[in-house]
Amino acid sequence: MEEEIEVLVAGPEHEKYVDTILDTIAEAAKVRGTGIAKRTHEYLAKKMMEAKAVIALTKDGRFAGFSYIETWENQQYVTTSGLIVHPDFRGKHIAKRIKDMTFTLARTRWPHAKIFSLTSGAAVMAMNTALGYQPVTFADLTDDEAFWKGCEGCCNVDVLHRTGRKYCICTAMLYDPTEHLPAKISDDVLERIRKIDSVSE
Repeated sequence: MEEEIEVLVAGPEHEKYVDTILDTIAEAAKVRGTGIAKRTHEYLAKKMMEAKAVIALTKDGRFAGFSYIETWENQQYVTTSGLIVHPDFRGKHIAKRIKDMTFTLARTRWPHAKIFSLTSGAAVMAMNTALGYQPVTFADLTDDEAFWKGCEGCCNVDVLHRTGRKYCICTAMLYDPTEHLPAKISDDVLERIRKIDSVSE
């Protein structure tokens, strides 16, 4: 019998998984031989505190997957980033479930923002395409220097520098909300947002 895995909006109670998440991301980047923006424990913990992350867990509390959200240029742009599935749980369509939830969460919280993705993974490109993202040039993405600073930890950042930030190993993809209908979101996700927003007020 296949193990049941729950995908939910992360909260402060999930900080205990952050180091495992960071280790899983680092190992996956090594295996693929591709770059990845490095994040700290504090950075991901803050995403959980702000209801800007999605986590996948087994019923007995084992980590299965993760992704987080960030906003840029006064919430004009949003990224869903750091999508990772633990090796023990790959091949179970967890990445798609996480991607769908982060995407819907981003559209619900920032309905007018453009959502973009930088990725070198074929699977993520396919999921983005299914959600309505289109390939774009880097010039179509945010100008926020804080976003681009996140690329400094990537092993391919020299390509980004050499091209004057016009392109790199990653493919840029963009979702423009003006071209789509409003998002639908489940009651349990809305409840999680309300809970975390009320604590931060």
